[in-house]
Amino acid sequence: MRYAQSFLRDLRNLESAAYQQVCQVVFDEFLVLNQIQDLPGLKRISSNTIFYRFNVDNYMVGIEVTGQIVKFLRVLPKPYI
Repeated sequence: MRYAQSFLRDLRNLESAAYQQVCQVVFDEFLVLNQIQDLPGLKRISSNTIFYRFNVDNYMVGIEVTGQIVKFLRVLPKPYI
């Protein structure tokens, strides 16, 4: 696993409750997953096969999957439509 500077910066800027939820999923639950498809609400971003996003409460976490390496890219609030 790798963490982009943008991911760590986004994580630092979250409110306390959201910070705890995202940290629990990313740093604890992710380590014990058998398959990446087990992430909550995992969706591929566009037609590109290496970029995905998944949901943690009201936030989206962007990841890049290259072989066995997962890089966490961003944590952004879900858009309200």
